[in-house]
Formats: sequence, structure tokens, C-alpha cells
Amino acid sequence: MATIQDVAKAAGVSPMTVSNVINHHPHVKSSTRAKVVKAMEELDYRVNHAARNLRAGRTFTIGLAVPEFDRPYWGHFATRVIEEAATHNLRVLVEQTGRSKENEINALALSRNRMYDGLILSTVGLSAGDANMLRVDYPVVILGERIFSGPVDHVAMDNVEGAKAATAHLVERGCRRIAAVMGPMGAEPDASSLRYAGYQQALAAAGIDVDSSLHVTINEFTLSGGREAVDRLIGSGIHFDGLFCATDTIALGALRALHEAKLHVPMDVKVIGFDNLVEGEYSIPSLTTVDPDSAEMARTAVNLLVRRISGDSPLQGPTEFVSQARVIARESTAVGR
Repeated sequence: MATIQDVAKAAGVSPMTVSNVINHHPHVKSSTRAKVVKAMEELDYRVNHAARNLRAGRTFTIGLAVPEFDRPYWGHFATRVIEEAATHNLRVLVEQTGRSKENEINALALSRNRMYDGLILSTVGLSAGDANMLRVDYPVVILGERIFSGPVDHVAMDNVEGAKAATAHLVERGCRRIAAVMGPMGAEPDASSLRYAGYQQALAAAGIDVDSSLHVTINEFTLSGGREAVDRLIGSGIHFDGLFCATDTIALGALRALHEAKLHVPMDVKVIGFDNLVEGEYSIPSLTTVDPDSAEMARTAVNLLVRRISGDSPLQGPTEFVSQARVIARESTAVGR
């Protein structure tokens, strides 16, 4: 392989001049630049990006570690991160943690070993008690509800207000027996516990008692999980006229179960999800949902990381961003159908 020294000799210039051409230095004469470029082409010279990155102390790559990619939400979110990173000339390496604390720690270790310039990490296994593990010497932005007030930048969605808005929307559309399909809730806050809290608050504000029999728990946020949860609810004989699902994926499965039970949506049961997945626009009926503004979350996470990496516009202390949620009304909660 040709070296910078080979190019310099062929072009009749110094190796420093070749380096200046490669790095687009503005003070190189156009005639000199042309000679160097011609020599590079003739010698088939290729820039050794790995060596260049080592010298610069940068990889121009960021990491994105999320719980799973077989859920539409995380696939869409990763796409948004990749698109935003590209505007900063950054690549993104993605990895799946499987909701494992060990895998989240491993993702942090990759950045520690300088595989990435910085890391966007969804914390599901790690919790508030593990916040000190985030005290590292490279930029990290965390996503989610598990660790608030940590030592690094944090991007989250407003799960409580989003769920309140979803439940209030069903109340406004005439629902009084509103079921909630949520994931298991532990001691640590998570999407399900926060969304269920918002659901309860909205019912209380409307003067509707919370009925524990209308709370259905599922272990997996999947289409089949949503379908099975509603099958159980229908099989119990408990009457409900509204359904709030923790995610759009659950809600899409629920629509299938309601159709199979010959319950008409929205006449018999009105359904709302959470996440604003594009798939919901094409279901029959189209799915009313809460948009947590994941696009803005992705932009903010990348931009915070870029600012920490470059140091061009330093931030004072950890930054916390919470997106604003809004209801997008579609056919599954329509009135008068």
C-alpha cells in the first residue's frame, strides 16, 4: 500500500503538504492540491482512517444501546438516531441489551475502551441505585425512567402526562369503564407504572373510581400479549367501553381480539395506544395514540452527545430533557360511529 511519503515523492512536495491536502487545509495552492490528488490517484492511495482516528483520539462513531429491536418503537427510534447522527458526520453502532443489567454495563465498557466517542443508553436493568456506575470519563446520555437526577445527561418522555391525556381522551369520548393493559410493575419506576399512575390520575380527575378488575397485566409488550390480555378481559365477563394500552403494539393486538369477539371499535369499545407507531395509521380502524415525540427525543439525545464530545459549546452540569406528549385522534376513538 502506498504511504504519504510515496505520494509526497511522486508529487514533489513534502509529506506535510500531502497531509494538508488530505485534511482539506484551506491554505494549499490549487495547483499543488491538483498534483497531490493526481499522485494519490496514480498510486491508489487510501487514507488509513483507523490510524487517523487513533491520532485524533476520535472514532467518529457513537453507540446506541437499547433493550430490543424486535419491538417497532425501538427500531423506529434507532432510525431517527442514525439519521440525526449523520447530520453530524457520525456513524452509529447499535446493540441490544435484552433488558439486562449486565449487558448495559457491557455497553458502558465498550465506550470506556474507546470503541465509541459517546453512548446513548436506555437503562432498564440499571436503576437509581446504580447511578454511580455512570460516572465515567466519556459522554453518556441515558434514556428512560429508571434513573432520574443521575450524573449524566438524561432524555425521557412524559409518561404520566401522556397517560393522563390518553385516559382523559377516552372519558371525553363518553367512556366510563376504561380498562388498562400494562406490563408488570416493580419497585422501580418504569413506563408501565408511570402510565398506570397517569391513568389513575385522569380517572380521579373525572370523578371515576379506579376498578382494579379493569387492570390487566401482561409480561411482554407484543401483539400476542395485547390479544391475549383482551381475550382474558372479555372472558372474565367484566364490562368495559374503553381500553388504554401501554403501547401501540399491545393496542394493535387488542384490536384483533376485539374483532374476533365481534366487538365493534369504536362503537362498543374505544381503544387508544401509546408511542405513535406508523403501523397504527394503517390498522382497521386506524389507532388513536399518544405521540411522545420520539423524534425530538432522538434529536436531543444526539445533540447533547455531540456537544459533550466536541466541547465547542460546553454544558453546565447534567441536562435533563422531557418530551411533550400529545394525543393523535384516529378512528379507534371516533364518536358517532
